[in-house]
Amino acid sequence: MGGFNIGKEYVGGDRKFGYWRDTHLMLRGEAVSSLEQRFALDWHYATRENLFTNPACFDMASPLSPPFPENAGEHPSPLGIQIITSGPDSPTKLIRDNYIELFHLARHYIYIHTPYFIPDDAVLSALLMAIKSGVEVRLMIPNKPDHPFVYWATLSWAGTLLLEGAKVYIYQKGFLHAKSVMVDGRCACVGTANMDIRSFELNFEVNAVIYDEGAVGQLEENFKEDLNFCTRLEKEQYLKRGLLLRIKEQLCRLLSPLL
Repeated sequence: MGGFNIGKEYVGGDRKFGYWRDTHLMLRGEAVSSLEQRFALDWHYATRENLFTNPACFDMASPLSPPFPENAGEHPSPLGIQIITSGPDSPTKLIRDNYIELFHLARHYIYIHTPYFIPDDAVLSALLMAIKSGVEVRLMIPNKPDHPFVYWATLSWAGTLLLEGAKVYIYQKGFLHAKSVMVDGRCACVGTANMDIRSFELNFEVNAVIYDEGAVGQLEENFKEDLNFCTRLEKEQYLKRGLLLRIKEQLCRLLSPLL
């Protein structure tokens, strides 16, 4: 699970985007059961077929066997993982709420990879409160748009954090599509959800929250390595941007709930 979709651009096969920087996880153990349950729920939403009542899904002789095992096995180095999902079939914004909780719990630093940064008021407030409390916030976004309107809105919202004291980095090596949040070396969140309103409210998304210092440390090292391929957006540089770009940013910012 993670950011990779199935398409040539996701393996660097698209000339426009070139190298595709993403983060994906391979999970083993009990967390897999949660993913399988999410698949069954999505399948039911799309087809109205209930896989939980399909005998073939629990027949060991069936080619489908068995997607919902009672014992998913143990990994030789177990770590804490929580699978959280959200979508139009849920009355609560679990992934959005999880991001807010992580930001409120941060005491030292927050690292964010995201291709799109269009936060709602609650997420933005949580990040601004963290900054004002002395937490170092580092935000990494792409240097090129795959959706221009979304990109200009992203620049506008990233500028809001920048002017309040966050560090904003523009990834230059290719297209940044990773969706990950790391907090204080203790907790991380990786999955399909962008840091935008569409992912919070409209899209079916699934994230893994990781509670393991070793795994979180590896993700943070990946983030720091990516800094070698970034340019830092400085406050003075942002304030000197052209009038046309300012107009684009403000128009797209107004359209944020629709993007």
